[in-house]
Amino acid sequence: MTNRKIINEYLLIVLGCLLTALSFNLFFIPNQIAPGGLSGIATVLYYLFRFPVGITTLVLNIPLFISGIRQLGGHFGIRTLLATILLSVFIDLVKVPALTDDSLLAAIYGGFLMGLGLGIIFRMNATTGGTDLFAKIIHRHFPSISVAWVLFAVDFLVVLAAAIFLGPSRGLYAIVSLALSARVIDLVQEGLNTAKAFFIISDHSEAISQRIIEEMDRGVTILDGTGAYTGNPKSVILCVVSRTQITQVKGLINEVDPAAFVLVADVREVMGDFES
Repeated sequence: MTNRKIINEYLLIVLGCLLTALSFNLFFIPNQIAPGGLSGIATVLYYLFRFPVGITTLVLNIPLFISGIRQLGGHFGIRTLLATILLSVFIDLVKVPALTDDSLLAAIYGGFLMGLGLGIIFRMNATTGGTDLFAKIIHRHFPSISVAWVLFAVDFLVVLAAAIFLGPSRGLYAIVSLALSARVIDLVQEGLNTAKAFFIISDHSEAISQRIIEEMDRGVTILDGTGAYTGNPKSVILCVVSRTQITQVKGLINEVDPAAFVLVADVREVMGDFES
C-alpha cells in the first residue's frame, strides 16, 4: 500500500468521525435522541448528569480497549484508536447550533449523517470502538453468542434507557435513527455502483450471448449446468448490466427465445471490467 493511499484513508477516517460527530451535535444531542451504542449511553448521561458526551464516550471505551487489546492489533487497532479519540474530541469541541427542533427530522437526518460517517470509517477498516469491540469480546469468551446479537442487545438497552429516562417518544425516535443509519452504512459499505445480474437458461444460449455482446457491448459468461429432472446438459448465461439496460436485455431474450428461463438478481457492487 502506497503512502499516498494510506494518507487518503486516514483523511477519510477523520472525515467519517467529523460527520458522525456532527450528527450528534446538529441533531441527536439537542433533541434528546440516543441512537444506541456507547455514544447513545453518553447522550442519556448528558441529560441526567450533564456529563460531556465526547469525554464520557471516551471514558466508557477505555476498559473495552484494555480488555480487547489483543483483538486490536496491527493497522486495525491503530485506526480504531484514532477514530475513537477523534469522534470523542469532535463531539465536544465542534460546537454548532442545532439545525432543527423537530424530533422526527432530527432522527431522520441524524440517522442518515451518522450512517454516512460510520460507513466511511468502516470502509477504511476501522471502527469507533464502543459496542462493536464489546460484542467481539463477549463473542470471544462465549462463542455461542453471536456478535450481531450482542450489538442488538446493547442497542436495545440503550433505547430502553432513553425511553425510561428521557420519555417513550425519545426511544421511538432513537429506533428510527438506528434503522436508517444501519441502512446507510450498508449502502456506503456495498457501494452505490448497483447493477442487475441475469441468469439465463435457454436452448439458444449462443444466439442470446452473441446479441448481448454485439448490441449491448456487455461481457457474457456461459456456465455449464445440468437439469436435475431430465439430466440433460444446459448452458447458463451470466451477464451483469446496468439498471438502464434491464428492459433491453429482457426484450432481446424474448426475441430470441420466449421460453427461456430468466432469473434477475440485485448486484450491490461491481468491481473491475469483466469481458469474458
